[in-house]
Amino acid sequence: MGDQPAPQASGVSDDSSQTSWITSLRERFERLLVAEKPNRYSISSIESGRSTARSSLSVARSSVPTPPQDPTSFAFAKLLHTLSTTPLQYEDSNLLDKALSTIPLDRIYLEAEEESQKYKSLAQSEGEEKTPEWGYQDCVIKALLRWFRRDFFNWLSSPPCPRCASSTVDKGMTPPMPAESAEGAKRVVLYQCSVPTCGAYERFPRYNDVLTLLRTRKGRCGEYANCFTFLCRAMGARVRWIWNAEDHVWTEVFSEKQQRWVHVDSCEEAWDEPKIYAEGWGKKMSYCLAFSSEGATDVTRRYVRNAAKHGLARTRAPEGVLRWVFDEICRLRREEMSGEERAQLQREDEREEQELQGHVAEAVAADLISLVPNAVLIDNPTEHREDPLPGRQSGSPEWVRARGEDGKGPPQ
Repeated sequence: MGDQPAPQASGVSDDSSQTSWITSLRERFERLLVAEKPNRYSISSIESGRSTARSSLSVARSSVPTPPQDPTSFAFAKLLHTLSTTPLQYEDSNLLDKALSTIPLDRIYLEAEEESQKYKSLAQSEGEEKTPEWGYQDCVIKALLRWFRRDFFNWLSSPPCPRCASSTVDKGMTPPMPAESAEGAKRVVLYQCSVPTCGAYERFPRYNDVLTLLRTRKGRCGEYANCFTFLCRAMGARVRWIWNAEDHVWTEVFSEKQQRWVHVDSCEEAWDEPKIYAEGWGKKMSYCLAFSSEGATDVTRRYVRNAAKHGLARTRAPEGVLRWVFDEICRLRREEMSGEERAQLQREDEREEQELQGHVAEAVAADLISLVPNAVLIDNPTEHREDPLPGRQSGSPEWVRARGEDGKGPPQ
């Protein structure tokens, strides 16, 4: 870590400009409630609205970049730098060529063209000025997503017994063997046959190497997200690998058509459903952090819209430390870029910050409006969904329930 403060992250303003618009909204609404309907709203309900606003603001508020000062902050900073190297393997041209040879390109391009034409036809039917919701490149990634989850990669809750093919029981972690380490396994889960007369063991190496994953084609969310993000990069997309502190990972792909980062979860075959974890799975989260070859970004507000309902305390380090580390990662990733490239990324950073602020504003407004009987908050049309978001689909029902991700609340 350097001795001087890292440059301020592009597109992030100071505390006052970040929060004044939400604070003003909250204060005006509370004055309205008290002035016009003093007897219909309890002090506790208004305080609940204040609590929601404060919780959401705590995630949204920027902080002055501050270098780590204590052991806990140093440990978190080290972890973030380690995580930030994951997407760098996606830039290896030799690996990308091998990835392309794995993908059924004719099928992907055909499906993408058909879907792209459907979007164009739908737009034309709605008026001359209407443009398609998604572009051809978006449809390529959507086709890749379908193929990857349905035909290429396989979920592994627990491996079958290698001797009698019976079910196995998780016996905990064990160190990787040299051959497993050579292929990128950092840890191995050991399983034992559930049949007492057999008792054979089976190993489940958790591989991080994308070339190995192209061969094994199995795993859980870590393997899914790593391999799928790599394949998206091979198809020419700009990608992010998203790390969640509560044991999940997924992908973001930049949509040139919509000029924004789009959530993609290859475990669930989910496209642009960022609220699926909080509102579908019932998952509470603290950190959702994006890493790419272009830098690092805190995207928690995209996935935790209402911190009071769906957020967890962010206690790994002060917010200023997180910003310091992300500034440093961005500087490292962008230092060899041209001035024009850095300026373009800065403009994208600014647009994304506005988007994330908007998510918080909508959540705060929704909670404040909910204090008014029969009031209706107009939804964001780009995120409208008629059906409720589902609980987690990947993994066995028992495993999903044990994790509390089936949308039914914490396990009993």
